Order: sequence, then C-alpha cells, then structure tokens
Amino acid sequence: MSTIASVAEVRRTRVRLFIVTMLFLVTTVNYADRATLSIAGPALSKELGLDPVALGYVLSAFGWSYVVAQVPGGWLLDRFGSRWVYAVSILIWSVFTMMQGWVGFLSGGLAVATLFALRLMVGFAEAPSFPANARVVAAWFPSNERGTASAFFNSGQYFATVIFAPQMGWIAHEFGWRHVFTVMGALGLGMGVLWIKTMYDPKEHPAVNEAELDYIREGGALVDIAGSNAAQASSGPKWSYIGQLLQNRMMLGVYLGQYCINTLTYFFLTWFPIYLVKQRGLSILQAGFVATVPALCGFIGGVLGGFISDAILRKTGSLTLARKTPIVGGMLLSMAIIGCNYVDSQALIVGFMAVAFFGKGIGALGWAVVSDTSPKEAGGVSGGLFNMFGNLSSISTPIVIGYIVGGTGSFNGALIFVGLNALVAAIAYLFIVGKIERVQLRTANATPEVFN
Repeated sequence: MSTIASVAEVRRTRVRLFIVTMLFLVTTVNYADRATLSIAGPALSKELGLDPVALGYVLSAFGWSYVVAQVPGGWLLDRFGSRWVYAVSILIWSVFTMMQGWVGFLSGGLAVATLFALRLMVGFAEAPSFPANARVVAAWFPSNERGTASAFFNSGQYFATVIFAPQMGWIAHEFGWRHVFTVMGALGLGMGVLWIKTMYDPKEHPAVNEAELDYIREGGALVDIAGSNAAQASSGPKWSYIGQLLQNRMMLGVYLGQYCINTLTYFFLTWFPIYLVKQRGLSILQAGFVATVPALCGFIGGVLGGFISDAILRKTGSLTLARKTPIVGGMLLSMAIIGCNYVDSQALIVGFMAVAFFGKGIGALGWAVVSDTSPKEAGGVSGGLFNMFGNLSSISTPIVIGYIVGGTGSFNGALIFVGLNALVAAIAYLFIVGKIERVQLRTANATPEVFN
C-alpha cells in the first residue's frame, strides 16, 4: 500500500504551482498600474498645477470606484466564474491605464476631470481581481498550502515596485510622464491574453491529473467551484448572504483589520514616492530606485509570512494561531514607519521604511483568511465584501494625507497616521476576530445566529 502511495505521489502533477505563479504575475501588473500615478505624480501635478489636496483627491479616485464595485464584482465571479470575469477585468483596466497618458494633451480643469474619470474607470475594472485571486486559491490549494499561496500572490504588490518603480521612474525621466501610462497599459493587455490562454478551473485544466485533484480535494480545496457556478448561473448568489456575513463578528474583525493594513499599502502606492521627492529632496528617478528597497523587503516578508503561517498550521493544527501570529507580529513591526520622523539620514529613512514594509508583508495574510473562511456558495461575494471594506482606505488614505501635508507642510503627521493604523489592525485580530473558521451560511429554515 505504501509503495502505491509513493508512486501516486511521484506522478502527481503540480499545476497549482503554475496557477499561483499566474496570480502573482497578474497581481504584479495590477499593482504596477495602480502605482503609475504616484510615479508620474510630481511631474504631472507640476504640469497640471495640482496642490497636495487636489492631488490627494485624484489619487483617491481609483479607490471610490474600486470600493463601490467590489460586491458586484464578487457577484459576477460567483455567477460566471473567475477565468472570463478576470480576463475582461485585466483587458479593460489596461485600456484605461493607457488612456491616462492622453491627459497630457488636455489642459486646465478638463485635464484634471478627465484624469479623475479615468482613474475611476481603472478602479471599476480592477474590482474583481483580488476576490478572483482568493477564489482561485480556494479552488486549487489545500488548507495547509493556502497561506503560502495567498502570501505569494499578494507579494506581487511589493514585487511590482521592485520591478516597475525604477522602470517607470526612468521612463518618466527620459521620455515624460505620459509614456509611463502607455507602456504599463500595453503590458497589461499582453497579460490579459496570456491569462485567457492558460487559466482554468481545477476540473477543466488540460494538464492536471487525478492524483493532484484528489490531493487538493482531500486537503479542503473547493475543486467543484465551477459546478457551483453552473448551479447559480440563472440567478447568481443570493444577496441575503451579504447580511449573514455582515452579522458575523469574525468577519467584521477581519474587515477592520484589512482596512488598517491597506492604509500602509496605499501610503506606499500613492504618497511614498512623492514623500521622497517633496520632503527628502530626491529626483523622480532616484525615488523610483529608492522605493525598491522597502518594496523588496515587503516582498520577502510577504512570502515568509505565508511559510510561517502554514508551518504553524502543520505543527499545531490551529488555523487561528497560524493566521493570527504573523498578522499581529507583522503589524506591530510595521509601526517602525514612525521612526522616519526622527532621522535625517536617507539610509536610516530607507531602513525604517524597509522594516515597516517587511512587517507589513509578514502580516498581509488577509486573503489567506478569506480563502479559509468564505462560504463555498459565495466565495466571490465574500471576497468582494472583504476587499470593499479593506479598500475604503484607498479613498481615505490619499485624502487624509493630502490634508495633513497641505495643512502642516510636512509628512510627519502622515507617518504617525499610517503607523497607528498598523496598531489598530493588530488589535482587531487580537480582540475582535476570535476563532478563524469557514462561515456556514444559514438556510431558510435555520435559526439565525448573530455574531457567532
């Protein structure tokens, strides 16, 4: 019997590793496209005459539409599946990214209004992306690999800066800020075509074998997720599911935690390069290269956080301990960002930022928690709700920091604001979330349980 098992082990395909690599690559392009405006921001704001408050509002435009479209995007995923909804999402957001470069041919208020509208459209188009990532991980990965898989694709947000911030900074410096949008939009279109040609649900993938399907199914993967889509094809998931998720104390704590964690993300995506240029005196080209150091540390922390979480799960069998330990520890480490206020050396500033984003990477396991907890009937809607609450910070962070900088002439208060959000995230997971487990939706005949 053991011989047969070992043979099956050897012959088992590893298609899921290719799947998570694709999620990582798409997420990298996704975040690079979000960060285009922060790299182009100093030159663009000078040309268009934007003050810090106005630039803050433009930077927040993505967040308004991204948040609004989260639940509808999740509903589309549950009804039509991840492959085609995600493909259309990638292609559309890439077109609108490219179009932002055309704003340079306009002037005055029309240019600002057009840029704001295009950022809104990018937000609408990107809305299904992370719920789809979580949905794909839930379908392809057993529980004991899910933390690593989620951390790996999520680390694409840091890798985007490592790879593309210097490139975008160089393009802006050598050819002008308009071409940053053109190049990144074209790259996204290519990624959309690659996605269509290579991505499938587990049972439909031409390269997967039964041994791998059995392995991931027995480990808790939702390999029948395509069947759930078919069952819901006529109407989609029930909207009553949303009410049940919003009555769940565990999920509310997770939502609050993600909002605070994403505050660090959106400081990095929006104001960090501008902070380096405006307050620390770097050029756009220098800022692009300097930003890679904290981003690389965030990437390393992100991958390490997943490994730590899954190792704890294998050792203890406790999903709650495995997910909470890296999240709480990472968020407390992220408070190091406040230390930048007390040093002048560029090396020390980069060092504090690197420590902060290393901690943020370790703690960025929210999507693993979503894959662990989402009900199988509504994985897309659950991910959409999570991302909606989490990305409210994509609206608030650019605006709040814009007002702080505009009112004080300094980023010191902004860094304190970001550091305190990391503390609140740790508190949310320690005292609100409770036991982490998959949500069981109530049927029409079941007795409701509020704040279970």
